[in-house]
Amino acid sequence: MAVDLRAADLRAAGLLPRTVSVLAIAALVTSLAACAPRPNNGASPSPSARGCDKDQLKTLRPGKLTVGTDNPAYPPWFVDSKPDNGKGYESAVAYAVAGKLDFRPTDVVWAQVTFNNAIQPGPKSYDIDINQFSITDERRKAVDFSSPYYDVRQTVVALKSSKIAGAKSLADLKGAKLGAQVGTTSYKAITEVVKPTTQPQVFNSNDDAKQALRNGQIDGLVVDLPTGFYITGAEVTDAAIIGQLPQPPGQSEQFGLVLDKGSPLTACVSGAVDALRANGTLASLQRHWLSQEGGAPELQ
Repeated sequence: MAVDLRAADLRAAGLLPRTVSVLAIAALVTSLAACAPRPNNGASPSPSARGCDKDQLKTLRPGKLTVGTDNPAYPPWFVDSKPDNGKGYESAVAYAVAGKLDFRPTDVVWAQVTFNNAIQPGPKSYDIDINQFSITDERRKAVDFSSPYYDVRQTVVALKSSKIAGAKSLADLKGAKLGAQVGTTSYKAITEVVKPTTQPQVFNSNDDAKQALRNGQIDGLVVDLPTGFYITGAEVTDAAIIGQLPQPPGQSEQFGLVLDKGSPLTACVSGAVDALRANGTLASLQRHWLSQEGGAPELQ
């Protein structure tokens, strides 16, 4: 299920992570890059190997990388609505990408750009924009996307009083009555990943599913992670994210950095993202900001 949520909609109360400085993020990226295994043959070459040295990049401001995002910017993607503090998954990713392109944290300049304006055709006020943009063919007509920096995960949302509120594994969900919107990846995750003993309930819309959750007709609702943060933070505040599910077969929704159509930076930014995925940095940042600090543990 492709769900596009503005950062300004993610009012996830109580999810502010502990303080981690930009320099700490940079140190994490450096250490991971140093100790991670080298990519296998066929993996994308490093940015520097593709002619992407900092002094070769044509950015809006020479020697600076301008990163756009919305304001306010909500957790777990950002913290305290301060993208420049290096806290939150997308802020950390932006600084990690900048680091791969040899930009220091002090070389990164943040610009306020609304969700809709970021993907409109025409001149851009940013070099890259990061704001939970799902990569779609329709959007590719107006902008460029980098390689994906996040594969959208499915999550289980339940009332805090639910019998599955303390679930720690997929086995703990086997006897649960779960629900999802019809025809979605969320429903597929129930039938192909969780495989509960009770037939899952199907709803025509997420609104119907949320009402069933409130009424106690289902033990848990399966939605994508961004929607899960929004539901628990703004719509059903007596509910919580129980955990993230393993990727179901055929998962296709991914977030990418947005660039101007035909940007000379696209290949270099994609190379940086590919390198961060290959050396384990993206996975590490997801575990920290989405699983541990964001309150969405992984269920196995």
